[in-house]
Amino acid sequence: MTSLTITPWRPLKGALSIPGDKSITHRAIILSALAEGRSTITGYCRGEDCLNTARSFRALGIRIDESPERLDVHGKGLWGLSEPEHPLDCGNSGTGIRLLTGLLAGQDFFTVLTGDESVKRRPMGRVVKPLREMGAVISGRKGGELAPLAVTGRRLSGIAYTSPVSSAQVKSSLLLAGLYAEGLTRITEPWRSRDHTERLFRYFGIPVQEDGQAVVLQGRPAVGWPAKNLLVPGDLSAAAFFMVGACIVPESEVALLGVGVNPTRTGVLEILTEMGADIQVVNEREEAGEPVADLLVRSAPLHGIRIGAERIPRMIDEFPILCVAAAMAEGETVITGAEELRVKESDRIAAMVSELRKMGTRVTETPDGLILQGIGKSGDRLRGASCTSHGDHRVAMALAIAGLTADTPTTIDDTACIETSFPGFYDNLLKLLTT
Repeated sequence: MTSLTITPWRPLKGALSIPGDKSITHRAIILSALAEGRSTITGYCRGEDCLNTARSFRALGIRIDESPERLDVHGKGLWGLSEPEHPLDCGNSGTGIRLLTGLLAGQDFFTVLTGDESVKRRPMGRVVKPLREMGAVISGRKGGELAPLAVTGRRLSGIAYTSPVSSAQVKSSLLLAGLYAEGLTRITEPWRSRDHTERLFRYFGIPVQEDGQAVVLQGRPAVGWPAKNLLVPGDLSAAAFFMVGACIVPESEVALLGVGVNPTRTGVLEILTEMGADIQVVNEREEAGEPVADLLVRSAPLHGIRIGAERIPRMIDEFPILCVAAAMAEGETVITGAEELRVKESDRIAAMVSELRKMGTRVTETPDGLILQGIGKSGDRLRGASCTSHGDHRVAMALAIAGLTADTPTTIDDTACIETSFPGFYDNLLKLLTT
């Protein structure tokens, strides 16, 4: 699928089971590979990003049996990985390449990590620098700032590291390296980033402590951990597209089933509720250490709000679709402290400003965010336009939802990237539109 045309249609109605969380799937594969015995991962994300992580572990000597419903990962223990014959291709996944860099820094072999053109532009120094402080030997383009990265595994030492950014990828990379390090590894962040790694560590029985904004891990555990089966919750970042669609398309009513509602991820729920959204969280439960619930969403008038830097880590992936919600809200939405979004799969600030302007939105780009004037109660619609995804799956899906509110069809070019995180997105959207 290289382009997508969205025709303004009827309300979104019905129930949808959300695909497995991408962030959790990456981490579940990694920790299952390091466990002793077979772990079965059900409900996993089948996007290319996660499949590339599975392929990387096969290249590292781990047997992984794959079916549409589950992954069976035959773990070999903490020291069971082996040197790959070829570079590991992480595709479009910044999570994959950064977490693997930390994991492989403490091995006793050599690895090269690479990815697609987007990953080769993304900053790797944020993990390479602290890993080098732990004793890692890593080289790469621009002194290790850019992939490909060559990792020569060696004995590591724990460090106390204060990260300048709140990043679950940085924290997780250092925690995985910390498993192989002598002594304590302590990572402190400005604000708490998503904690899927810590939760999965505990689920597998790996002690990790929290101390304010810091997490602390004792390296080189005396014994490994046994394999465990786990069910991956539905991805809240994927659910967010249908949540916003149900909010802004009149007469919509949608049930999103089995969605992860980890408190470090629920910024999008809180922000939409603050904007006036009608969202009920029901049937709350826990899976593999993660809180899960069903979300009932009905259309409702939204209003603009201010979103500051302290909220960005908890809605980092939802920025594109929240921009669409703001475009349909009454009044002004101001987002600040979001400069981290300039180094995702695309410059998401510039991308959303550019594409929403094509659709008639009044929006001003700022160095760390944007100021957006929503159309609100005026009864106006967005303008159908020819848009592009900028090679970013979340921008592509956000524009598809925006197209539902336009006055004429909207065409989005370069939409093959959707497969990296949400294969079946369009089919699921059609299901809700035709129920």
